[in-house]
Amino acid sequence: MKSKNFYLLILAILLLAGCKSQKQETSKDYTIYVDPLIGSGYHGHVFVGANVPFGMVQVGATNISKGWDWCSGYHESDSTIIGFAQTHLSGTGIGELGDILFMPTVGTPSVDKNEYLSTYKPGNQTAEAGYYRVLLDNGVDVELTATARVGYHRYKFPVGKQANVILDLCEGIGWDAPAKTYVKQLNDTRIEGYRFSKGWAEDDRIYFVAEFSEPILNMEVIEGEYTSSNGKYSVPVDRAIIGFSEGTTLEMKVAVSYTSIENAAKNLAGELPGWDFAATRTEAKRLWNKELAKFDAQSSDPAVMRTFYTALYHTMISPILFMDITGDYRGADGKTYKAEGFIPYSIFSLWDTYRTQQPLSTIIHTDKVNDFINSFLAIYEQQGKLPMWHLVGNETNCMVGYSAVPVIADAYLKGFRGFDAQKALEAMKATANTGEFGLNYLKELGYIPCDKEVESVAKALEYAIADNSIAKMARAMGKEEDYKEYAKRAKYYQRYFDKSVEFMRGVTSSGKFNPNFNPFHSIHREDDYTEGNAWQYTWLVPHDVAGLVELFGSEERFVNKLDSLFTVPSELNEGASADITGLIGQYAHGNEPSHATLYLYPYVGQQWKTAEKVHQVFTEFYKDTPDGIIGNEDCGQMSAWYIMSAMGFYPVDPAGGNYVFGTPLMESLTINLENGKKFEVTAQNLSRDNFYIQSVELNGKPYTKSYITHNDIMSGGKLKYVMGSAPNREFGASVESRP
Repeated sequence: MKSKNFYLLILAILLLAGCKSQKQETSKDYTIYVDPLIGSGYHGHVFVGANVPFGMVQVGATNISKGWDWCSGYHESDSTIIGFAQTHLSGTGIGELGDILFMPTVGTPSVDKNEYLSTYKPGNQTAEAGYYRVLLDNGVDVELTATARVGYHRYKFPVGKQANVILDLCEGIGWDAPAKTYVKQLNDTRIEGYRFSKGWAEDDRIYFVAEFSEPILNMEVIEGEYTSSNGKYSVPVDRAIIGFSEGTTLEMKVAVSYTSIENAAKNLAGELPGWDFAATRTEAKRLWNKELAKFDAQSSDPAVMRTFYTALYHTMISPILFMDITGDYRGADGKTYKAEGFIPYSIFSLWDTYRTQQPLSTIIHTDKVNDFINSFLAIYEQQGKLPMWHLVGNETNCMVGYSAVPVIADAYLKGFRGFDAQKALEAMKATANTGEFGLNYLKELGYIPCDKEVESVAKALEYAIADNSIAKMARAMGKEEDYKEYAKRAKYYQRYFDKSVEFMRGVTSSGKFNPNFNPFHSIHREDDYTEGNAWQYTWLVPHDVAGLVELFGSEERFVNKLDSLFTVPSELNEGASADITGLIGQYAHGNEPSHATLYLYPYVGQQWKTAEKVHQVFTEFYKDTPDGIIGNEDCGQMSAWYIMSAMGFYPVDPAGGNYVFGTPLMESLTINLENGKKFEVTAQNLSRDNFYIQSVELNGKPYTKSYITHNDIMSGGKLKYVMGSAPNREFGASVESRP
């Protein structure tokens, strides 16, 4: 009896502890600060709909409009909806996905999107973390929520109106075009199918099972034909009209899989077997709160709070879970694999995210970092190189550089060991020696000739950053020969610096600088730079700022040129990349190569200038409005820059673990680390005018350096900034205080 009472007591304590833990987890609702419509205007291209952090599905509205500003399928300027697709990208510069689109309609049904679309009024939609609602002008009230692999729809049809659901397997977003489709009714409440497509992803294959809460009265599959815009090919496509009772409230669960219909059914059974929309919405909210609570930020400005937590939300839409509940996933070679010892992810916009989003993950998503890298290594085994821009199992080869390399090195140097380091180094070296995209010239000549390879300067600078990462990791592993080889390659950026004009400049195969040169000029994807010009690319040496300063000949010349970047005219020529946005002079915050440039001043002892520029970016380029992101959000990168910078520091070198001071945005901010520790950041006297750092304390002691380390953060502690309205030019000025 005593033993029984003892175990009952222990059980009661555990239950109380669990209740207390759950209460602590949900006691503060951070989702009230999230507005998914931020970034849905201008060129932000963000996803608007319902999902959970890093979920496989992103169920949301798709407008009828096409074009660059509809890369996510939705733009706040639009007032049309053709349906609710299960997959969407967020913030990209190319449109893709938009798979498995359902649209509730009333009256006589049609499969012509120009007839089945509905308009809506902006005031009739609600967007929250994990939930979306819109009252369509056709009278249907639509609500969406989600689990990781299932989109949950609820349609309230108007009384007395014929209720239809259109399934359109033809429709995709942007470059996406159908290749093969299939749909079949299994019984009076379930259908199954698939949609194969091609576009940015050359071979996208997604399978689905949809279950309805009400019986299907009738279903008609209509086979049509899709013809490509250039008329080069046509394929049959399936659309379906599914009829239900008049005025019904219909719920629908759509489970997806990238491997098979059978696994889509298992995902449905395993994740969402019952019917409880409210509980599913509550769980989605809980999952978002759990992630958002990793920061407890305090600002007296409500707009800053909304911008901060929405930015944090945007950093967790991708990468996406790419594994079924069975452990199956689709490999980069198109085969189905069983994941062993890791969780596969996809949608890696690495040219963007290696700069900030991935380093941010090493602080707040330590449970996922090894999975990301093991996903890279699986891709390497399946396609022979590390991912460049991986999209639902497809290598798009988009953008330049081999940007998975700094991500791997950064993780290793920060102590992550949940992956095979020997295999990782092998993969990094193999990727650096494929011979493609100018690497053959790099090996032969030590540079990439601009008359042989487009975007030669951008490629070479990105390669140097990655090669430096290989060198660092090799040295840390005791691979001295590898270190020497890649440290040498990391210096190849020097070949492009023309001292006579102080710009990075293309070099011809004869060894001379490109005579066709204008530092302001940019032709999108046709010149020596990628989505930029010489003014923007000259500073892309984050791994060796001291070496760049040396090329200028003195710190004074370096600073004069860097100052000029922010004051020269901002005009762009016709044909310049639309990605060059958020201009201060020729600094372009709307595109990723510029993101570390603001933080170069501390390397020459002028930290206060970085504070000025970062404050200006905060003030001018991030807002809590639909046009509140100044360029493509790029799968979390633009938002990650804001999150890191709001803490008052930024990872200039993407692999190494040093964070350079800028200016904090929050009066106080606590990072609730996954190791159980807390890192508290406070900013005394912070205001709109007091953005200059006067002094810093770390764990109660004076701190004179203009940077901190990753270990400082992960060890827990307290970082205190004392702010003022005028620069303290002595802070960080001494050589020993610099990064």
